[in-house]
Amino acid sequence: MLDASAIIAYLRDEPGADAVEDLLSNDDELCIAHAINLCETFYKMKRHTDEGEVLSTLQDFSDRIVVRTDLDQTFWLQVGRYKAPMRSTPLADCFVVALANREDAEAVTADYGDFEPIQAQGLCRVRFIRPKRQTPDQAS
Repeated sequence: MLDASAIIAYLRDEPGADAVEDLLSNDDELCIAHAINLCETFYKMKRHTDEGEVLSTLQDFSDRIVVRTDLDQTFWLQVGRYKAPMRSTPLADCFVVALANREDAEAVTADYGDFEPIQAQGLCRVRFIRPKRQTPDQAS
């Protein structure tokens, strides 16, 4: 289950892009993203790039993954159950958690801020695609 931060890291060749590429090229791994997370990827990339270029890039990327559009009542209720107590966690990340659990998969992300609490609560398995950056006070 790819979240937007992992997709963006891959598309922009940021740190962690190689981990996403490994998943995409592994025949034993099914790469899935929810359409909500592709929407998040789109709007975040559109802030800095021409819309046509973003659409073309996302089309090429979405040809390499399974795009899910789950919105049945059982699913959206579960998304809401995750979101209710996690006020600062973006709704799109709750879609990642719900779909990861539905598929018995792990959430693949670069976003420690939102997914460390998810991991700590045991809401789903989480794979971080790059090492956590240390703040200056953590390094000393």
